[in-house]
Amino acid sequence: MLFRVAEASQLKALFELLAQTNTMLGPVKVADDLGGNPVYSFEEVAEFSRLSLDYTTTRLSAKRFFLPFREDLAVFALQGKDWSKQMDYHMDRPAVLFGLHACDINALNRLDKVLMGSDHPVPYYAAKRKNIFIIGTGCTPRPSCFCRSMGTNTVTHGFDLFVTDIGGGRLFFEIFSSEAYHVIRDLATGEPTPEDHNAYMRVETERNRKITTTVDTTDLTKILDMEFQSPVWKTWGDKCLGCGSCASACPTCYCYGVEETVDPGLREAKKTRTLYSCNIVDFAEVAGGHNFRPERGTRLKYRYYHKHRGFVEAYEESLCVGCGRCGDICLAGITVPEVIASVRGGDPT
Repeated sequence: MLFRVAEASQLKALFELLAQTNTMLGPVKVADDLGGNPVYSFEEVAEFSRLSLDYTTTRLSAKRFFLPFREDLAVFALQGKDWSKQMDYHMDRPAVLFGLHACDINALNRLDKVLMGSDHPVPYYAAKRKNIFIIGTGCTPRPSCFCRSMGTNTVTHGFDLFVTDIGGGRLFFEIFSSEAYHVIRDLATGEPTPEDHNAYMRVETERNRKITTTVDTTDLTKILDMEFQSPVWKTWGDKCLGCGSCASACPTCYCYGVEETVDPGLREAKKTRTLYSCNIVDFAEVAGGHNFRPERGTRLKYRYYHKHRGFVEAYEESLCVGCGRCGDICLAGITVPEVIASVRGGDPT
């Protein structure tokens, strides 16, 4: 990895340079919540001034650009005796995702393992992942963030360029890809000095100090195996509404369903994938009407086991990145730190 420093004004120059040939995506303020706090979302932007790079977090993650909620996989058409099949990866122009935080980049790295690194890679995801240039930025931790416990408060790969404001009107660039290297060459940058390195370390130390929420992950996979029949799962299940909001906000949930539709004239057909949630009542229902997980507590439990047990066994790291979105959006107020603490022997309030 290469490092460069530049004046803060070069950030706008970077945006304008990339906007010449790319669709620009980034965090923008879209509303205020009932408490008067700003609500941010990743949206397509045409001007640098629209970006809110000091945002705390977005309500929904950037996953929707890589795994859209609904996506047509194939369209079939019958003309006479001949039929055709059309596939579209829905990535007709390269894009830049400007201002992704470390936890969200780590989320994409985990999705990569499943959707690109498995025996059956998903070309729809891969096409977007390969054609979206990612610029990471430092964050301001919120009370619900527990990324440090999950080891996702920093990131070492999965991005092209990472930008950190080190104060004094200076930016610290971490260059990971060859594409980023060629882009940076067109900006006014210089070699970082020892003072720049020290300033960077001070910023990172202060950021980590602000992450106050923790999750004890020591021997968590073993404890989850031991507590598979624990009554705490029913306690949390009684609170859960089974709405699936947590999965919609989560940057790493990738469960889906596929629906095939045929027009009444039998001339066209379509196969569509829709993201789903293992907390929804019919997720485990099969043909014939049998439901393997009819209880909310069982569905909630399996979601936690997938994140903190099954994925760890398969890939040696948790699927949860500690962004706290699921707890923020949960209508019942269920949070990962509270659930894990109760499984470890705390009081499931």
